[in-house]
Amino acid sequence: MSDWGRVVRVPLSLEWERVEAREGEFEREFLLLSDLEDDPVGQWVKMAKAKGEAKYSDELTLKLLVALHQKIDTLTKLLQNESREYPALAFKGAIESIGHGVVVMQESVFKSQELYYARINLPVFPQRIVPLFLEGLEERAAKLVRIHDKDQKDWDTYIASRERAMIRESKGG
Repeated sequence: MSDWGRVVRVPLSLEWERVEAREGEFEREFLLLSDLEDDPVGQWVKMAKAKGEAKYSDELTLKLLVALHQKIDTLTKLLQNESREYPALAFKGAIESIGHGVVVMQESVFKSQELYYARINLPVFPQRIVPLFLEGLEERAAKLVRIHDKDQKDWDTYIASRERAMIRESKGG
């Protein structure tokens, strides 16, 4: 086992494909997935915060209201058959562990120095699909070479919460 830094076991799966053949398509989707967070209500809340109009508002309540609005929008789109479909990626597999900047798969799936586009459904709030660009380190491991800033923060927060859960488990509580 190579030195991938600190990694934590996770019950997640990854979809991926080599970038080579569909680079432009993957780049567009990567940018689109970052914009999906910016719905009209979310943008309005951001603008209100920037103008100081939300300084007396509870941050958690605002986040919950925006998430509720996004869910209602999603349900509305489903009822109107406007659901967002993502193009299938060539491969899907189970992740063994992740770290700050690395993904380790259960099987040998990567080639060293190959560039991959990937998607992961990260269990954070609000839950969403996180697009990634990865570079193969060896057969089972790839490093994150590109991720949106907000997604990077949530990625690191998820790792920290998994580490805390592992510590609690090891202490028997």
